[in-house]
Amino acid sequence: MINNNARPAVYGLVLAGGRSRRMGHDKALLDRGGRSQLAFAVELLTGCVDRVFVSTRADQKDEAERRHYEQVVDRYDDLGPVAGILSAMDEHPDVDWLVVACDLPNIDARTVLYLLDHRATSKPFVAYASSYDGLPEPLCALYRQGSEATVRKFVTEGVICPRKILIRSDTLLLDQPNPNSLDNVNTPDDLAGSVLETRP
Repeated sequence: MINNNARPAVYGLVLAGGRSRRMGHDKALLDRGGRSQLAFAVELLTGCVDRVFVSTRADQKDEAERRHYEQVVDRYDDLGPVAGILSAMDEHPDVDWLVVACDLPNIDARTVLYLLDHRATSKPFVAYASSYDGLPEPLCALYRQGSEATVRKFVTEGVICPRKILIRSDTLLLDQPNPNSLDNVNTPDDLAGSVLETRP
């Protein structure tokens, strides 16, 4: 149960620790009109939350683009995105975390703010229902203060897929105000079919 009597701060976490194997090059560094996809995501969240961090692996922390930003370096190996989420919760356990993947070229402020508008809930997770299959979108979601124990319990049981964690938890699901905002890019074909706007 989340205590809403004293609402915590909200920190943003841009997940940028992936290896981008299917894309063939670092998705965080995709160019969008002279700035990186990572810069776009950080700028977007900066206007919506109290503080923004970039989630990275240890071998990425000195990369030229990532070192411009405050970072949370993964403390866990072979956990995928959950490594970044748990690492952020370890560093700042008393805040709500707005977690966003760096590979969402069409995400916009409306999508982020609508999610934040619904954090006055007792549920530990707030996420969008996928516009494709109705399942939770875990990489644009709010992980409320106090939800770390739930995430860690699943991980100790071998469940490291963020979507499965939200499916099996008490998650508030919202309809997306912009149905295409959470379409991600994993391959060059995905990139060719996406619209990289120049502004959030």
